[in-house]
Amino acid sequence: MQEYQPDIIGFQEVFSIESLKNLVKSQGYNHFAVIDQPEVIDDFIYRSPVVAIASRYPIVEAFSVQADAALAQSLGLSTNFTFSRKVLRATIDAPHIGLCDCYAVHFKSKRSMFDLDEQNKNWSAEKTIIESLKTQVAGSWGSTIQRGSEATLLMMEMIARREVTSNPMVLMGDFNNDLKDGVLNHLLTNSLRFVSKLDSNAYLEKYCLNDAWDLFQKALANDTGLTGDSKKPNDVVEGSQMALVTEEVKEQRQKPVRTPTHYFAGSGSVLDYILLSCEFDASYHDSLYQLSDYHVYDRHLINPIFDRDGESTDHGVVLITLTLRT
Repeated sequence: MQEYQPDIIGFQEVFSIESLKNLVKSQGYNHFAVIDQPEVIDDFIYRSPVVAIASRYPIVEAFSVQADAALAQSLGLSTNFTFSRKVLRATIDAPHIGLCDCYAVHFKSKRSMFDLDEQNKNWSAEKTIIESLKTQVAGSWGSTIQRGSEATLLMMEMIARREVTSNPMVLMGDFNNDLKDGVLNHLLTNSLRFVSKLDSNAYLEKYCLNDAWDLFQKALANDTGLTGDSKKPNDVVEGSQMALVTEEVKEQRQKPVRTPTHYFAGSGSVLDYILLSCEFDASYHDSLYQLSDYHVYDRHLINPIFDRDGESTDHGVVLITLTLRT
């Protein structure tokens, strides 16, 4: 916080609410929202952490988003479907843009929903392995269904809220999934069937979300002249060799690589995201802000120092900078 001084922070795992609230207040965040409580299992030992939002700007409303029971049932889910962690919507009175709905989420993890019954001592070694496999396959799919359903039902509530208020939207948190695979890619819906292209574009712009990374790439391309449909090759000399380089290849060379936000078994993946409505997209004609920087703070993961990072999160922190358009 001291190094980057963000104005709004979404927290995806809060165990001690009062401690965090006091900490952020000491750093100038006088506005703090949380809508759930972690479970205390033994004095100061907590589990089932919750989400929270801290802000330098006034939070005028904090609300726990509820899934639509009828829609859940139509999707084949239980009518009492609930998010694995309550979703927080904090409406913040932000400069220039006014009331903005900021959502903090932590979607269901990939951890299996089921645990193997290890009480059965009559199983052979082979039977135990087979049952473990079945538990893992079924439990992992169950978690996937929960995670995808959470994203879908939340998106429906966000669209309904947007229809009533027209407030700009920011969705941030740990998605526990690659955003663009089949489980969560509907959060980035970019087509609308059976509607004219003109109407489709207008409504998609208003009601759908954009990945902050994609907006940053778009802004970067505009600033560096990487966009355009020119594919004519250019002759360039590299050392003593002549090379034929197209504009497309030049773009690929200059395009930055997205930094992972989580590492497991030696490989990295992007699990943490910030999604934004069109008010933050410079290509939208009525946008007030544009995304001018995207950064993943991961020093505590790449080069940890115990005294400094011993109690840090095991995820990289996504940081974005929004610049007022002139």
